[in-house]
Amino acid sequence: MKTIINTTNAPSPVGPYNQATAHNGTLYVSGQIAIEPASGELLTRTIEEETHQVMKNLQAILKEAGLTFEDVLKCSVFVGDMNNYSRINAVYATYFNEDTAPARELVEVTNLPKFVNIEISLLAAMK
Repeated sequence: MKTIINTTNAPSPVGPYNQATAHNGTLYVSGQIAIEPASGELLTRTIEEETHQVMKNLQAILKEAGLTFEDVLKCSVFVGDMNNYSRINAVYATYFNEDTAPARELVEVTNLPKFVNIEISLLAAMK
């Protein structure tokens, strides 16, 4: 049986999905974009600001599930421009301990929801 995880501290889903589902010891977190949950504002002035907001949204969902970034097993990062790789990595690295960082792929795509520059989803181990 799966458990649905949603929090008001991350953007509400805009379609037929939930922020996360938990099943059999794994948390599956839907892709997050840089929507500031309190205002609904899309934060895309810089790739750094955008990446930070995505990570804050993921962190809020993890917290709702009783987890932290230390519990993350894998991240899937989708970007609109691979030229932002090092700038995204600089922000991303501040959320993980390099020695225990999760597996990850980062791929460039043609478009993302609301035409943002980055979207990240993740899998985490439940406690």
